[in-house]
Amino acid sequence: MKQSTETGSQLSHSIALFHKKNARRTKPGVLSADYIVGLTDGEGSFTVFLNPPRKEHGSINYRVQCRYYIKMREDDLPLLEKVQKFWGCGRIYFQREYRENQRDNYRFEIFNYDLLKRVVVPFFKRHPLESKRDKDFELFCQILDLAIAKAHHTKKGLAKIMKLKSKMHS
Repeated sequence: MKQSTETGSQLSHSIALFHKKNARRTKPGVLSADYIVGLTDGEGSFTVFLNPPRKEHGSINYRVQCRYYIKMREDDLPLLEKVQKFWGCGRIYFQREYRENQRDNYRFEIFNYDLLKRVVVPFFKRHPLESKRDKDFELFCQILDLAIAKAHHTKKGLAKIMKLKSKMHS
């Protein structure tokens, strides 16, 4: 079978680039959607914190905090900066590690309800996770919707959020 000139040309070009002196792969300036999905599968989390009412502040309702984050060693800060550039939002925090044999790290985090609902959730609906984090993501979405609707201001709504949260990270 005769090889097409287009394929042959591509092959020759690829081989020439491979053998070119000092040729090396350059790191892209912008991360791809697939890269973000893979990084989230490996190093990310969808987490919900429930904080009880603080009577000293006059609060009578639980506070629900929904957070999407990626946590990495401190020497991976440049990668987290690319993650932040990809999302166009979010914050990076330094996190000191006090456990023995652990390293300090940085955490990229998005916790604003509007950004989670408008940016993060639609992204992961279009680009599904591959790991067990997919289950956490689905529960996270349900809790986020309930929190936005202020369901936690009722006993029934709070109980529903607590039940969903108990199924996360198992």
